[in-house]
Amino acid sequence: MSNYYQGMKADMKSELIIRQIGQVRDKANAFLIKELKRRHMKGIAPTHGDILWALYTYGELPMNKLAQIIGRDKSTVTALVNKLINFKYVEKRTDPADSRISNIFLTEKGRAMKQDFWEVSEALRAKAYQGLSKEQMATLMELLNKIQENL
Repeated sequence: MSNYYQGMKADMKSELIIRQIGQVRDKANAFLIKELKRRHMKGIAPTHGDILWALYTYGELPMNKLAQIIGRDKSTVTALVNKLINFKYVEKRTDPADSRISNIFLTEKGRAMKQDFWEVSEALRAKAYQGLSKEQMATLMELLNKIQENL
């Protein structure tokens, strides 16, 4: 934290919590973009991370279930999936049991970058959490969850 923030009164700092959360997100995204570029993961953006995580974790998923798992609306997920389709990381197929359902699955190209994906994710966590105890991380998660529930 900069000297400017360290010198602020506690009540003034609390006014900047949401701003600070946004800055953390911006820095995390900048880190991810740098790592993705360094690993030549063409077309992948930080916004694709949740989708790839869900597919690596659960395998093929219906579009509505994918949206539910990552906590985004279906139209946002559709736009993100379409970008991944354009870069040939995922494909879409109609569910054989219900033609109204589109299932999303990883292509060979998408599966091939799994190791890089996990390594980039781990590098981000290691950088972000350095110097934090397990108790501090648990408290931070609890507080962030509470803020999310409030909103």
